Amino acid sequence: MTGNVILAPVDVAIAYFDRLDRGAPDLLELFADGFEFYFPKFGIGKGRDDFVACLTGLQSQVERLTHYIDRTTVIEAGDKVVVEGISSGRLRSGKEWHGGMTAGGRFCNVFEIRGGLIERVSIYLDPDYVSEDTDRFLWKDRKSRW
Repeated sequence: MTGNVILAPVDVAIAYFDRLDRGAPDLLELFADGFEFYFPKFGIGKGRDDFVACLTGLQSQVERLTHYIDRTTVIEAGDKVVVEGISSGRLRSGKEWHGGMTAGGRFCNVFEIRGGLIERVSIYLDPDYVSEDTDRFLWKDRKSRW
C-alpha cells in the first residue's frame, strides 16, 4: 500500500526489490503488521523488529546490492507472487558477485500479499555470495556454469 492506493501484488513485490536496493526508509511500509519472513541462516522471523535485525546483519557485510528486476521471472497466482532472478553486489571486504556469472546471486522470493501489504515472504538464496565457504563445495573439480 502506498498512501491510500492499494498496489497490485506484483507491483508490491517489485516495489520491495526497488526499495530494498535503494535502502529506502519506507521499505517497511510494504509489510503488514506481524508479517512473517524466512531468510537462510537467519531462519523464520516475525514482524518489523526481526526484519530490521536481519537487514542489519546483512548490511554489516553487504555494501551494495542490486536485483535485476528486468531479468526476472514473475509468477502471480492470487495473493502469491514468486520472483526468481539474479542480483549483484559488493561485500564490505570489496569482493563482488554477479548473478549468472558467479556462484552467488541467484534468488527466488515467494510472497503472500493481501490488501497491498506483504503478509509473508520466503527468500531463497545462498548467502555465501562470493563463495568463501569452499570447504563445503562438494564439486570442487567441476567446471561450473553460473
